[in-house]
Amino acid sequence: MEINTGPSQGTAFLQLGFRPFFAGAAVFAIVSIAAWMGVYQHDWPLVPAGMPASLWHAHELIFGYALAVIAGFLLAAVKNWTGEQTVQGYSLLVLFMLWMFARLAFLASSIVPMQVTAILDILFLLGVLVAIAIPVVKARQWKQLGIVSKILLMLIFNGIFYLAVLASDPVLMGQAVYFGLYLVLALIFVMARRVIPFFIQNGVDYPAKLKNPLWLDISSLILFVLFAIFEVLDLSELATGVLAGLLALLHGIRLFFWYTPGIWKKPLLWVLYLAYSSLVAGFVLSAATAFMGISFLLAVHAFTVGGIGLLTLGMMSRVTLGHTGRNVFDPPSGLGVMFALMLAAAIVRVLLPLIDMSRYSIWVAVSQWLWILAFSLFLLRFLPMLINPRVDGRPG
Repeated sequence: MEINTGPSQGTAFLQLGFRPFFAGAAVFAIVSIAAWMGVYQHDWPLVPAGMPASLWHAHELIFGYALAVIAGFLLAAVKNWTGEQTVQGYSLLVLFMLWMFARLAFLASSIVPMQVTAILDILFLLGVLVAIAIPVVKARQWKQLGIVSKILLMLIFNGIFYLAVLASDPVLMGQAVYFGLYLVLALIFVMARRVIPFFIQNGVDYPAKLKNPLWLDISSLILFVLFAIFEVLDLSELATGVLAGLLALLHGIRLFFWYTPGIWKKPLLWVLYLAYSSLVAGFVLSAATAFMGISFLLAVHAFTVGGIGLLTLGMMSRVTLGHTGRNVFDPPSGLGVMFALMLAAAIVRVLLPLIDMSRYSIWVAVSQWLWILAFSLFLLRFLPMLINPRVDGRPG
């Protein structure tokens, strides 16, 4: 894949990968949840025969929405890390179009052959892999190969998912999707470890020194790999519960080390802190699933709505501000409302069913609308920034 191609590099929207992928991810976050609302609440005939509807929804959150945000973030971050230009212009347009057409094909998968969707989706992931690997290798930044390897694993498990669909194997479909979920969480843990304490230290109005002990990095990584394997392959409910409890403890300690009261004055800080807290809640609920018999879907949605949803919304906001030449320490008004809507979506989807399961379908619907409202506000506020040139006149 060529890194620098064609005159379209002059178009602001195609200058750097975060622009099309953040815009596309936000639009898709609305469209996909609206489609899922139609399937879940009104039996819209969108899901192909032989595929569980919940996996149709889960696949698009993980391999559709989350991977678009990850692609946009990495295409911006890798350029900063390596000093090498990542895809722009026509190459970026092709990569984005592969993602977009794969999403449209999946939404229409009841009529579009799954082979077509699979080819588009695999080509997109392959393109992302190449686009981030080339600058990393050129700059010899071997420490970034862990990120590259996770994208490779996402490619592999997405391929396994499509093979399972073609083989009408719902068990393998589910395993591929959930391994994909835990790979997204693994990427989040790696990136959060790098950026959240840095953002907090630079964002509060006083000197703050936050701790990141090596023993916590190593132990949480090992236990998370074991947790993902035991949980997805259903090896031992007891072991899964113990691992989840230990991970909740370890990541809770990390939150304690990252805490400083100044975060509550800055929406771009507290949103990341609460998103990470939602991941801890996900581990607590995973342990409760094993030992108390609550629905595992509550843990899944703590990870996805509270963790992935809230954190990606916060990161897209911060990256967009920073990479369009704006002051991240003086963000536009209304961010707190947007983040509060997403937090409310997580609370309604995860905590209220614990209190009253008889209104479960109502909680799901309310959470879906809150999610849609949050991303609608994101587009209203940030789409002009994503499509227009930087305010400081610099490229990017």
